[in-house]
Amino acid sequence: MTDVFVLDWIRTPRGKASPKGGLHSLSALDLVTGLQRELIERTGLAPDMVDDVVLGVASQVGEQGADLARTANLLNGWPTPGVTLNRFCASGIDAVATAAARVRAGDYRLVVAGGVESVSRVPIFSDGGALWNDPSVVKSVGSVHMGIAADLNATLEGFTRDQLDAYAVETHAKAHAAWESGAFDYSVIETNDLARDELIRPGLSAEALSGLAPVFGDRPDDDALVLERFERIEHLHTVGTSPQMADAAALLLIGTREQADAVGLRPRARIVSSTTATCDPVIMLTAGQEAMEQAIERAGLAPRDIDVFEFAEAFAALCLRFRRDLDAGPERMNPNGGTIAMGHAFGATGAIMVGGCLDELERREGRFGVAGVSGAAGLGVGLVLERCSD
Repeated sequence: MTDVFVLDWIRTPRGKASPKGGLHSLSALDLVTGLQRELIERTGLAPDMVDDVVLGVASQVGEQGADLARTANLLNGWPTPGVTLNRFCASGIDAVATAAARVRAGDYRLVVAGGVESVSRVPIFSDGGALWNDPSVVKSVGSVHMGIAADLNATLEGFTRDQLDAYAVETHAKAHAAWESGAFDYSVIETNDLARDELIRPGLSAEALSGLAPVFGDRPDDDALVLERFERIEHLHTVGTSPQMADAAALLLIGTREQADAVGLRPRARIVSSTTATCDPVIMLTAGQEAMEQAIERAGLAPRDIDVFEFAEAFAALCLRFRRDLDAGPERMNPNGGTIAMGHAFGATGAIMVGGCLDELERREGRFGVAGVSGAAGLGVGLVLERCSD
C-alpha cells in the first residue's frame, strides 16, 4: 500500500450560525469555491493535477444539495469529478479518510478533501430525514436529540454541573489564548471580512455559566425513549456547555510523497490509520472516542504515545469522559480549544479537527496526533497522523 500524506490545509473562520453571523451572506458553495481558489494560489497547483474533490456535508438539501463538490469544481473551472458524503457531524473527517483510502489504494495521487456547512442558511435537521421526523423510525432506533444523549452520558458517568461548566470555561480560555498567540494565523483564511472565529468568549467565568438553565429538559418524548432503557436522566447541559453552531469550510490537500515531490510540496504529516465506529444510538456520542481508540490501536500505538488529541466537543460530558479514559490532560487534548468555544459547522468540523491536529503537532514538534468526531445515530470517525520531520 502507498503511504498517504497531508500536504497542506486551509479553513475559513467559524462564523455564528445566525443571520447576524459573519459568514451568513455567503452560501456553502461560496465558502468552498473561495477556499479552492486560495488553495491553488497558495500551493501553485494547477487544477488538473487534482484527481478528485471529496466534501463532507451533513445537510445535503437546498443550496447544499446536488453534489456541492462537483458544482464547486464546475464554477472554478476544475476538470475534476467531485463527490459529497454524509456521516452527519463526522462527515468532514470521513471525507479526509475516504480520500486517503483512494490514494493509498493507488486510485488517485492527489485529492482535495474537507467539508462545509452553512448552518445559518441550511439549519440543522432541514433535510427532513426519517431519522428526525418519522415517529416510527425515531422510536424503533432510539434516535433521541444529541443534547438528550449528552445529558444521558453525563448522568451515567456521574459528572456534575460544576464539572461541565468548568470544562466550558477552560475551552474558551484556550481558544482565546490560541488566537492571541497566532496559532491559527497560517491556516485560517480571512473570509467576508471575518478574520477570526467569532463565537469565543474571552474571560468567560464559571459564575456566568452557573446562571444558565439546562437547555434539553423540555423534550418529554426523548426522555421517554431514554427511560425505556435506562433508569434515569438528569438534564445538566446548557447552551454554555454545548457545541455552538457555526458556518465554516475547510480543505486539505491529500497525496502521495511522489506526487508531492512532483508538484514541489513538502508532506506535512502521514495519515497512519482511520476507523469508523458505532455505538448505541441512544447513548450516541461515545462513538467518536471509540473510533479514536480503534485508530490508535490499528496504528500499533497506545494513548500514551499520542502528543495531540483533537476531539470534537460534542458537549462537555463527552470531553470529560474522553480525558478520563485516555488520561489526556488539557495540555494534550484540544490544547487550542474546541467546538464548544469556536463553533461546530457540522460537515466542516472533522476536517478542521484533522488540520488543527497537524498544526499543533508541528508547533510542539510532536510525532503522533489523533482527531475524532462523534455523529448522530451513534457514528464516529477517528484518524491518526504522524508528523513528517524531514
